[in-house]
Amino acid sequence: MSPTALHPALALARAGEADRSALTLYLDVHSAPELSGAEERTARRFGDRLAALGLEVTRGVGGHGVVGVLRNGPGPCVYLRAELDALPVTEETGLAYASGNGAMHACGHDLHLAAAAGTAALLARTTADWHGTLVVVGQPQEETLTGARAMLTAGLYERFGVPGVVLAQHAAPLPAGMVAHGTPRGPVTAASAALEVTVHGRGGHAGTPQLTVDPVVTAAAIVLRLQAVVSRETAPGEHVTLTVGTLRAGTAVNVVPATASLGIGVRALSEPSLERALAAVERIVRAECAASACPRDPDIAAVTRTPALWVTPGVTEAVRAAHTALFGPERVTDWPTSTASEDFALYGGAGGGLHGAGDVPLVYWMTGVAGRRQWAATGGRVPPNHSPLFAPDIRSALPPAISALTAAALDRLAGKGQGA
Repeated sequence: MSPTALHPALALARAGEADRSALTLYLDVHSAPELSGAEERTARRFGDRLAALGLEVTRGVGGHGVVGVLRNGPGPCVYLRAELDALPVTEETGLAYASGNGAMHACGHDLHLAAAAGTAALLARTTADWHGTLVVVGQPQEETLTGARAMLTAGLYERFGVPGVVLAQHAAPLPAGMVAHGTPRGPVTAASAALEVTVHGRGGHAGTPQLTVDPVVTAAAIVLRLQAVVSRETAPGEHVTLTVGTLRAGTAVNVVPATASLGIGVRALSEPSLERALAAVERIVRAECAASACPRDPDIAAVTRTPALWVTPGVTEAVRAAHTALFGPERVTDWPTSTASEDFALYGGAGGGLHGAGDVPLVYWMTGVAGRRQWAATGGRVPPNHSPLFAPDIRSALPPAISALTAAALDRLAGKGQGA
């Protein structure tokens, strides 16, 4: 596609018209990240930016959720979703604008917000050239997989319109300027569940261990035994992962604690595989507690659960074609199924029980963040998402992220309809 053939919004994107204000938002949000459920400042900054562009902004949707609406006559209703929250990771990038508060945008949510704001700016300036309704969503609590559910339960679709499609992109350790699409042949991300387990022992003096039931020993046995769930109870082709991400117990070296707690995450590409793994986890936890003669049964609580994310055929192919026309086929590729997890699936058919809107189409793709020098210097082994060294080359990553999201939105707002 030649520059003269570009839609006016994409021509502005190529000229960098939205980059400066979007970059300012990115640097602001990156330097002051907020954890899940505490995204007050981030939500305010994002909402203020959307309001300054002329969108009708509603705040406090499902927590700190922000919704900006730009109505431009009859036509499709297109949602853009970005996330507000950061991770409890201490940043080690050494960037001049690095966070120093113990939290970090180590998954690119700041980039997602900036790109969504940049797209809104371009579309707000070119309303004569498209029609329909643009809805920009700033979702809280994605990292805890609870934010989409909260916003949908708060009446997102009832209040702001049922979408013809929901679009989202995610930062990935690819070269900046590349996009990678999931395919309808398999899920883009895995189903997952997080469990909080409390083992009840009998506390006492470290000098009289025979009078105690040590929950630390039991917890250690649970951790070791859980490794067999994937290695010996799961077929290799099922792609199940199990992680004990937290283990907490004790207050002093001379005290046997009364309890120990474990945070356990399980991921799988299908619901049956996830169910089998969760059943195995519960069986092992209860059996090890019984073997240790714990005075009480363990507490096993499901903290979060989210389904696998499948993109919608047809719509995904159309958006991928728009990206290919914009960037060229050499910069558009496939994204293999990942065992990362997302709550984005709930905006579609998987969340029908929450929003009542049926099988809403979803399109989701990855956008590269690695600068040319960084990619070359590391041989493509750039720090991945959730690393304290995760550092998008923002000046080369943000413009194509804005362009990709804008092209996807325009593909739908040009009146091609749902599922085309």
